[in-house]
Amino acid sequence: MNYLFAPGCALMLYKPQLVAKIHKFLNRHYGEMESSLTCCRHRPPIAPDRQFINICPGCDRRYRENYDRPSTISLWELLAESDIFVFPDYQRQQMTILDACPTRNQDRIHRAVRTLADKMNISLVEPEKTKRNSTCCGDSLFGELPTEEVIGRMKEKAAEMPREEVIVYCVSCSQSMFLGGVQPRYLVDLLFAEETIPRTCDPDQWHRELDDFIDNHRNEEGKAS
Repeated sequence: MNYLFAPGCALMLYKPQLVAKIHKFLNRHYGEMESSLTCCRHRPPIAPDRQFINICPGCDRRYRENYDRPSTISLWELLAESDIFVFPDYQRQQMTILDACPTRNQDRIHRAVRTLADKMNISLVEPEKTKRNSTCCGDSLFGELPTEEVIGRMKEKAAEMPREEVIVYCVSCSQSMFLGGVQPRYLVDLLFAEETIPRTCDPDQWHRELDDFIDNHRNEEGKAS
């Protein structure tokens, strides 16, 4: 398969250095590939023989919905089948998990992220509302409700989590869990043994920065790794 690496706007804002590490790993083991920094909302063009490797749940959904053929695979699915990536060992540390809204009906994603947790020797404690029955972290209500009410929804969701540390695979979910009062563990951070520290604790600022990044990345590809 001829791949195109699509790290997603949120991760590029959050930790571009981890984007570079992932790209370097993919180039080494899956063939040299360019990166697409064009936001998925702008429907980046893709040749018929190529497939996006995505990290963002929103990208995963848009690439599935906006193209007529299977055009994407998640990093999680690739790594779940990998015998090359060196996974850190969390020594059966207990964590719970929050499934992202855009991939709520994607069993393949649910399986893959849980396989990664197992490969990292994490003892996963499922919340009551999980996988296809998971509910929103609260962030999708931003812009529809006043910010304080959005934060209130985030706190309600965080209160459902049966463990203090919550695996998330969406950057905005990590913001929500942090604001909700629990400790998010973003999956990319876990893979590289890093702590999850949100870029900002202000939802208004985060969405301004994210919207600016999206608007400024309408047609970009790069080879940086």
